[in-house]
Parts: sequence; structure tokens; C-alpha cells
Amino acid sequence: MNTSADLSTERLVLHPVTLVEAERIHAKTPLPTDRWAADYPFDGDVAAIGSGLHGNKFSGAPARWAYYQIRRRDDGLAIGGIGFFGPPDENGHVEIGYGLAAGARGSGFAAEALTCMAAWALNHGASAVDAETTPDNVASQRTLGNAGFALVAEDRTVLRYSLRGVSAGPITGG
Repeated sequence: MNTSADLSTERLVLHPVTLVEAERIHAKTPLPTDRWAADYPFDGDVAAIGSGLHGNKFSGAPARWAYYQIRRRDDGLAIGGIGFFGPPDENGHVEIGYGLAAGARGSGFAAEALTCMAAWALNHGASAVDAETTPDNVASQRTLGNAGFALVAEDRTVLRYSLRGVSAGPITGG
């Protein structure tokens, strides 16, 4: 089911989850009406949802600066998640994380979702969208680059990327 709070791209629907949906995803217990890929949710989704549930980031209504389920537009299948670690900080920065079920990787879905979410954030009060990955996660580095993010800091264990103050691309909804 799509809602007016959903964001859309050419191939994806990004659906901000409610508390009830978050609890189902965290427990890995879909309803018969949920359309989930066979390998969704994966451990990253469960951890992100668990953190949000523990931090009371979900309410009965979708939390716009929280977790979004990534769904393919053509069949509605949930294939991953993307979300913010909270609203923008005092400097206007917001951090984002994302992941796809293994079966959905390699098709550009992550960069498409990231581009959409970054544009939404920059159009709703953020001055920069930041993300971290590890030096060995070449796929994530490529995804961030494809979404327009620039490497701004690095050390032995983490690479920090940022997209600052420009709209990152077209979005619909929200």
C-alpha cells in the first residue's frame, strides 16, 4: 500500500514506516498483505528498525526523519531500507544509512533511493546529508559517488561522505 507520505523515483517507492510496520519488520513477521523479497528484511534492516524502536523514533504516524522501506515500483516488493539517524542537527547536517537485500543489489536501486532521500532532506531543512562506510565496502563507496556524495574525511576504519546544499535530484511525493 502506498501513501501520500511516500516518496517516488522512476523505479522505487520509499515508504516511511509506522510503528506497527516497524514492529513487523523487526520481528520478521510479515502480514499476508506485505510484499517482501525473500531475503528482506536483512540484518541491517532489523538493526536499524531496532535502534529506531529503542529510541522511540516511530509513532503511529510515519516518522519523516526515520526509516523508509525501499519498494520496487513495478511490483511493490520491499527490497531494503534507507533512513535518517534523526532530524538535522544544529548545523543542518543529517546522517543517512541504507541497505538492500542481497537479491536486489547491483541494479542501481541504492543510489536511486539515496538520491531521492538526499533531495528530500535538502528540500526540507537540511544543509548537508552525511553518510559513512568502511574502506573495504567498495559497493557502498560507488553508491555514494553515484548519488553525488563527495568523500570529505577518512581514516583506517571509516570513510565519511557528504552531499551539501544542492538538490540531489527529482522527487515526487512528500
